[in-house]
Amino acid sequence: MIRKTVIAIVDDDESVRLATAGLARSLGFIAFAFASAEDFLRSSSMKDTSCLICDIQMPGMTGLELQDHLIAGGHQIPTIMITAFPEERVRKRALETGAIGFFGKPFDSHAMISCIDSVLGRPNLR
Repeated sequence: MIRKTVIAIVDDDESVRLATAGLARSLGFIAFAFASAEDFLRSSSMKDTSCLICDIQMPGMTGLELQDHLIAGGHQIPTIMITAFPEERVRKRALETGAIGFFGKPFDSHAMISCIDSVLGRPNLR
């Protein structure tokens, strides 16, 4: 049986969450969408996640706090951060703590696809 790659999307903005999950599914991935970092952490999907796409500014636990929590717990999930407020200091902090991508909203889907392909070691055929 072939195991499909799982991408988790964590964003409190439903329209972004659904659109990003749709993009991931259109690429052949399994996509799970969560409205909060806490929902993701409570899910059984966390252990199967190959790539995490996460909003930075959310109520409760922020994306940066989620990233810190995952790293502290020994979960090395490649993480792509997205935000409606792409400030340089936030980008720098995200990348310094392990994010492998950083995109302002709305993000360019081709750039996101390239980043996902790079993270997962897939050839970029688009």
